[in-house]
Amino acid sequence: MQTIISFILVLSVLVFIHELGHFLFAKRAGILVREFAIGFGPKLISVFRGETLYSIRILPLGGFVRMAGEDPEVVDLKTGSSLILDRDQQGRVVRIRAPKPTAGEEGMMDATAREYGDMEGLANSSLPKHLPPAKDTVGGKLLEADLEKDLFIRLEGEEGKEIRYSLHPQAVIQYDEKNVTQIAPLDRQFSSKSVLDKALTIIAGPAFNFILTMIVLAGLVYTTGLNTKVSIQNTVPGSPAEKAGIKAGDIVREVKGKTITSTGDIRIPLQEAGGKPLTMVLERANQKYTTTVEPEKKGDQYLIGIQMKQETREATLSEAAVEGVKNTWDLTVVLFDGFGKLITGEVGVKNLAGPVGIASITGQAAEAGWVSLIHLTALLSLNLGILNILPFPALDGSRLVFILLEGLRGKPIDPNKESMVHFVGFALLMVLMLFVTYNDILRIFFKS
Repeated sequence: MQTIISFILVLSVLVFIHELGHFLFAKRAGILVREFAIGFGPKLISVFRGETLYSIRILPLGGFVRMAGEDPEVVDLKTGSSLILDRDQQGRVVRIRAPKPTAGEEGMMDATAREYGDMEGLANSSLPKHLPPAKDTVGGKLLEADLEKDLFIRLEGEEGKEIRYSLHPQAVIQYDEKNVTQIAPLDRQFSSKSVLDKALTIIAGPAFNFILTMIVLAGLVYTTGLNTKVSIQNTVPGSPAEKAGIKAGDIVREVKGKTITSTGDIRIPLQEAGGKPLTMVLERANQKYTTTVEPEKKGDQYLIGIQMKQETREATLSEAAVEGVKNTWDLTVVLFDGFGKLITGEVGVKNLAGPVGIASITGQAAEAGWVSLIHLTALLSLNLGILNILPFPALDGSRLVFILLEGLRGKPIDPNKESMVHFVGFALLMVLMLFVTYNDILRIFFKS
């Protein structure tokens, strides 16, 4: 249970921060955000605030910010259909009602009044709070509507009289009590924004993950102390470390020419060496000495048989901030190196972890303590940020490529072609996720 809860909490935080980046920069650009969702599938909880539906969905494996104009806007208003318009004090239409026809064209007004109450109640029921109150109601058959540019609707009223009504730029279309859609004028749509605004909106998601990583790592340094040096607590008898002359009390100064201040500085090059001889500089009784150690493979890791002790000192706020940025950069280099090895085939896909594997790792981190869990959160946030900036179809990086191509061409790529590319990419990602999840299950539950 601890594993499940910690996994859901960590993943929800990462997804929230990622989508918050998209959301805030979309709002900054004036884009209508229809929904801010954490998770996929059926809604568990949802609430409207302003123009946006905020929802938590049943599968906590991602999230999305649904912006007007990302996909072609589809509004189901058919010429000749009977509509009811609610107007504000200035005569602008704030709501277009398209009730279910229950009494034919002639009985439209009576049928609608029966469904929603008297005319006063009809004009004010369920009107979103960001709209001015409705003062009157008119009805008729739809002749023409422009919901994106000129913002008007033309009806055929009593005795065949044609009347044109102006639309409020935030007007809504309501088909029933639960089905309400706000219109999206062209200047509120993602597709109409400048290349810069679109690029910033897309890149903001991964950028917020990078920022979260820096803040979390800086916070860890500030609360747990600044790493200063690593000493050897003891060595395993007969281990590579003992054979290399390493003893308890020695201080590790360098590994492969890199200055050592944390245990991670030792673990990373140790795994990268892959069993090859590793040059280390240590200090004993204020005297430095150099030795070579050959790591042994134990399971899926390379070890030299030492127990390390991390030594720290209290960090100032500025030192913590600098370390947060530095550690984020170091981890980014390592992760990009890993992605590079994956592409070249040096590292196999079987080494990837999917949702099951990440859940298992998260559970282990939670058992190890809050510091380990928070550090893992920072690492996963960085992974999410880097993964999303890769130019793979369906990811933010791919969408950014299409936006940059639009800037170079002076016009956008055909939306249908772009959608097809993202669809294929999404399908490939799902296949990869299934494969990785299968490997996770074999590795965790069957130890294969």
